[in-house]
Amino acid sequence: MAGEAQCLSYAGCNFLRQRLVLATLSGRPMKIRKIRAREEDPGLRDFEASFIRLIDKVTNGSRIEINQTGTTLYYQPGLLYGGSLEHDCSPTRGIGYYLESLLCLAPFMKHPLKIVLRGVTNDQVDPSVDVLKATALPLLKKFGIDGESLEIKINQRGMPPKGGGEIVFACPVRRVLQPVQLTDPGKIKRIRGTAYSVRVSPQMANRIVESARSILNKFLPDIYIYTDHMKGVSSGKSPGFGLCLTAETVNGTVLSAELASNPQGQGAAVLPEELGQNCAKLLLEEVYRGGCVDSTNQSLALLLMTLGQRDVSKVLLGPLSPYTIEFLRHLRSFFQIMFKIETKAPEEEHMGGEKVLMTCVGIGFSNLSKTIR
Repeated sequence: MAGEAQCLSYAGCNFLRQRLVLATLSGRPMKIRKIRAREEDPGLRDFEASFIRLIDKVTNGSRIEINQTGTTLYYQPGLLYGGSLEHDCSPTRGIGYYLESLLCLAPFMKHPLKIVLRGVTNDQVDPSVDVLKATALPLLKKFGIDGESLEIKINQRGMPPKGGGEIVFACPVRRVLQPVQLTDPGKIKRIRGTAYSVRVSPQMANRIVESARSILNKFLPDIYIYTDHMKGVSSGKSPGFGLCLTAETVNGTVLSAELASNPQGQGAAVLPEELGQNCAKLLLEEVYRGGCVDSTNQSLALLLMTLGQRDVSKVLLGPLSPYTIEFLRHLRSFFQIMFKIETKAPEEEHMGGEKVLMTCVGIGFSNLSKTIR
């Protein structure tokens, strides 16, 4: 088989999502061996198996083979199909774990994707649904993926360990992407946020807001933090609270930070005041890192640049996260694309740390499965 010859081979469980997403977009089969082979409990975890099932749902004709111990995975991608779907995510990871990858795949489906995801909406490990709604959707719009149907809607909040949250993600399809020139983040003009509390006193959210404002008010007057107290069915199955903050600049850049309370019965109790202050400091750190894309969405921006038209795209990023660095290596092996990377020292002291200017020429990826109207 011709497909077998160009089958990519990897070892280990790290970056499983990156590899599956890029294999699906590039159409290249791949094999991953030695998935936790030396551990007492070898093979794929339940959240990874759930992710593979999700990939199988959004594609048509994918071939997935897993050996008995779950330590070897062979994946031959099919066509991205889309449509109206539902998926129950594993409660061991947040919905953000699944949603991040869907954001990469959704614009290239045959039919516009509308999917209901159930599970944990806010946890301490994965980007929350709130952050992805506030940062990833504006980023997609810059690449020409917009329209009324682009939305993330939170129906129910679910905190770990039991989850019980539900969201709806809808995204239109695009035949080609626009190249972008995002080189000047601009100055911060306003800060928005959501303090949420589920199955605890609504007063918790108010205490978080006050403590976060006590720090942020020193820098900016235009601050508005909503309180979101879910009651009854929409509050999921476990108690918890947290805060999601976003800073918007005059040029439309959105930077984010978030914190959630410890899951019920795990770790020390967190005071709402502490959580609010720490989250505000995290946001200031993200602003200091700067760039036109926050650290959560670096890999999404780089992927959309890669898949753009055969034109130059430039994006200024803050320091690259380890996840992003590995993503660049994977982009090279799946799409044979190299980025030009220039480090930019800050012009003035107050402008934060070192920035990285990423430049590439898109591969001219065209959504072949989208019907021409």
